[in-house]
Amino acid sequence: MSSPLSLRYLFLFLLATLFHSSQADVGTTAHYSPPYLPTSCFGSDASQFPSSNLFGSAGEGIWDNGAACGRQYLVRCISAAVPKTCIPGKTIQIKIVDRALTSVSRPSRNDATMVLSTTAFAAIANASASFVNVEFQQ
Repeated sequence: MSSPLSLRYLFLFLLATLFHSSQADVGTTAHYSPPYLPTSCFGSDASQFPSSNLFGSAGEGIWDNGAACGRQYLVRCISAAVPKTCIPGKTIQIKIVDRALTSVSRPSRNDATMVLSTTAFAAIANASASFVNVEFQQ
């Protein structure tokens, strides 16, 4: 028979699991290749790109009339049409530098939540995929 203390811990664990709060959103991401300049956010200023090349363009759902410019997001691949496309446990931080709808280079798929640079996309998923489902958090 279980002790009252272990039942209390079990109850607290179950309660914490039920009320787990998450600030993350779920969406899709595609990728795009150079040229990346000019951008809707920072024009032709090449210093806008992080040295890691982990950046992207905002889809209309997060563009927010340009307020997305410069925002940082944590992005993680969660699923794709082809099994084993996502790199398990890999989360990256990207910077929004453009608007996907007007970017110079066209995305691999339209209507994505965000479009990542080839470097950023390859960091979380197999680069041969045209899009993946992601979890992202500002």
